[in-house]
Amino acid sequence: MPQRNPSPHVARAVDAATLKAFAHPLRLRMYDYLKDHGAATASMLARAMGENTGQTSYHLRQLERHGLVEEDTARGSARERWWTSVGFSFGLDAVAEDAAARTAAQTVMLHQMEMRNARVQEWIARMESEDEAWAGIATSNEATAMLTFEEADALGDAIAATMTEHLERAKAARTEHGEEGARRVKLYQLLFPLPPEEPTDA
Repeated sequence: MPQRNPSPHVARAVDAATLKAFAHPLRLRMYDYLKDHGAATASMLARAMGENTGQTSYHLRQLERHGLVEEDTARGSARERWWTSVGFSFGLDAVAEDAAARTAAQTVMLHQMEMRNARVQEWIARMESEDEAWAGIATSNEATAMLTFEEADALGDAIAATMTEHLERAKAARTEHGEEGARRVKLYQLLFPLPPEEPTDA
């Protein structure tokens, strides 16, 4: 599904060429690692991926070329560069007239769903042993409603705006007060139409 931009100050829309470059198994895994663990070097990624540094360095250059990662200059050195993921979004217009781009977009979205499923299953297996306070704030919400296109679009925008507000506030707090007491958390947002219902005979 097309991705709604949860942080308009950071994320950007990507084109078909970027999606096709991104839809590579190792690049997807490397990008996920950077999202989940923060900045990393090519050698750190190589250890995490079970690859050699030459491979991760090459794919980092490709991700950088398409604006999907950027160098963390605050942590880099002359000997080794640190990399962070860059948020992005894409819509149907990016793949509308390019069959290869549509396939790439599907690959990216299916990978994301697989990762989300794996993350949720890992959390369910671990939740009983988790810190009680942190376990208490974990949420799992679902809603189904009859909405017009305009209502569904407005709801998606409102959720994205709320995410942006809280994430930017937290980022400012980390800059000012440091990371003590903070942990990485996952927040997933999905909004999509269900299949049209078949009319029933009266």
